[in-house]
Amino acid sequence: MKNKHAAMEMSVGTIVTIVLLMGVLVLGIFLVQKIFKSSVNAIDTVDKEVQSQLEKIFADENKKIAVYPPSRDVRVKKGEDPAGFAFTIRNKDVESAEFTYVVEASDVSKCGSSFTKDKADSYLLGGSGTFNLGAGNSLDLARLVRLDVPETAPPCTIIYNLEVAKDGEPYTGADIYVTIK
Repeated sequence: MKNKHAAMEMSVGTIVTIVLLMGVLVLGIFLVQKIFKSSVNAIDTVDKEVQSQLEKIFADENKKIAVYPPSRDVRVKKGEDPAGFAFTIRNKDVESAEFTYVVEASDVSKCGSSFTKDKADSYLLGGSGTFNLGAGNSLDLARLVRLDVPETAPPCTIIYNLEVAKDGEPYTGADIYVTIK
């Protein structure tokens, strides 16, 4: 009789444990889903903020280019998610045109003698491209240039040069200072 009672307690204990574990699993899945949903919303908010900041910078009608951050100073941590800068162009002419842009390292002297411009350029994601703009128009969505800096990169400051050409002729540009930490 004692064995049957012990077996019954063991079965009830197992069932209670399984029910509790299923409850924890469901709550865990729910919380993970909420976290991912909030992170996606945060990214969308940041993108909208960058667009609105670029529009504020472009409030001056005489500007051909607007860069975000306006200080043109970007800080990147080694081995973390890519970070970078955004820019937009305004076609100040009365005709549509094809624009090309290229971002290249122009000064790597602060990174040591063994560090090369090619190495600095290899960190760029979206470092070149082409787009068409109508007369007097600017980009609807800013172009984003990101830097994917590996753990092996030296902590230093690299100066990148953003050059924009219109129909093959130089149009505008900007220097971007990237500090790797």
